[in-house]
Amino acid sequence: MLGHRYTRSFLETAVASVNAGLNLELSYGLRRNVFMHIPQALAMGNITLQMLRDRVRPLFYTRMRLGEFDPPAMNPYSSLDLSVVQSPEHRNLSLEAAVKSFVLLKNVRGTLPLRAQDLSGQHLAVVGPFADNPRVLFGDYAPVPDPQYIYTPRMGLEMLGANVSFTAGCSEPRCWQYSRAELVKVVGAADIVVVCLGTGVDVETEARDRRDLSLPGHQLDLLQDAVQ
Repeated sequence: MLGHRYTRSFLETAVASVNAGLNLELSYGLRRNVFMHIPQALAMGNITLQMLRDRVRPLFYTRMRLGEFDPPAMNPYSSLDLSVVQSPEHRNLSLEAAVKSFVLLKNVRGTLPLRAQDLSGQHLAVVGPFADNPRVLFGDYAPVPDPQYIYTPRMGLEMLGANVSFTAGCSEPRCWQYSRAELVKVVGAADIVVVCLGTGVDVETEARDRRDLSLPGHQLDLLQDAVQ
């Protein structure tokens, strides 16, 4: 609210928030956050002790329902480890969810899906800043996965047994520096080309908006050169 000039200080923001019914603050990285001013607001009479109790009650009720105050032995999830979380059954379910979440806009001449038996003797080119960079594959607010469970497009396609060549064309999504010669060399010798483009949190995320939906930097040039 301070950033939008609804209030003029963290103290005013704390008073307005608590009075409006807010009981949670997302203040990662702020030592002196908004709700740290609640004691001052209480001392000044801007909020009441009963109001604070009313705001805190549902928080602790939820935490109690989640079992946060129970002994670890009572928590059915405390015994789970990677042998369960990353079991073949769970990994297959994750794969099924990923496959079913894709949006296929066009499939000219039945190009997809790529099947291992159809790629024998084929030369496959995987290009673009998202082709083999695990760091840029996850969006905002995503968890930090264990590297051993990350598969880039290049890694996944190499598992099909095809002869795979790769070039990023540009090292990161902003794509300010683009190596056209390297791209043309890799694409020119390929039977099938997979172009991996996008934005990622380096380009757009919370509090980092864009004026348009165009591909950043030279990514459009990369795509056009690959098609040509």
